[in-house]
Amino acid sequence: VQETDSEIIDLIRIAQSVHKESQGCYDLTIKPFFELWGFREDVLAIPADEQIQLTLARSGLDKLKVIDDTHLQKLHPELTVDVSSIAQGYTVETVSQIFEAQGIKHYLVEIGGELKTNGHKPDQQAWRIAVERPVPGKQTVQKIITTPKDLPTAIMTSGTYRHYFDADGKRYSHILDGRTGRPVTHELVSVTVIHPNPTIADAWSTALLCMGREEGLKAANEQKLSALFIEQKDDKLIETQSEFLDGSIFSTAPK
Repeated sequence: VQETDSEIIDLIRIAQSVHKESQGCYDLTIKPFFELWGFREDVLAIPADEQIQLTLARSGLDKLKVIDDTHLQKLHPELTVDVSSIAQGYTVETVSQIFEAQGIKHYLVEIGGELKTNGHKPDQQAWRIAVERPVPGKQTVQKIITTPKDLPTAIMTSGTYRHYFDADGKRYSHILDGRTGRPVTHELVSVTVIHPNPTIADAWSTALLCMGREEGLKAANEQKLSALFIEQKDDKLIETQSEFLDGSIFSTAPK
């Protein structure tokens, strides 16, 4: 049993819920696989099946038990936990709460591309947020989101198009499936989640991207999440929206 901060426990509880609802695809314990596949050193290393199986044996969020608000128990001594896939969203929410406590009701908080808005801009206009076109090597706009003035809105996008390896005609994404310890191989390249809570949006954008469009869309609808999925098929980008996404918030980027 290990003592830790209550904030870490809060993150792990959210992650455990998303882990369960994503059938284990989203997992905070997969950092050893990043090293195994070479993403840490930025040099592709395709591991042997035996290496993957050995690493799977000492990973898995089901091997981490929350004892209480300040204590965790690892059910495997070599288990490692990395909260980076959810921490940015949590930090955005923490800064937002500081603003709220100071009586600031109109703001945009952005950290590393993860953001939350509330209220409106100084000119009384709604905040307008660009969703990046998921194309490697370019920075262009796919969609523009106009956020509501009367609701806190977090917008989190996860993509496979920034960090990957190409080798022998195959692409290896840095998005790893916690169930297999391998990079995802589906055609989904970007997921944007819109939610009042940045921490939840952060975790689910990664989870839905990991699951792929078919599984991810089903999960988004079951969880009543507002999500935009973008697949790349050949040279075409194909969009799919979850049932709970209000499409009226979108406008097409100017040419």
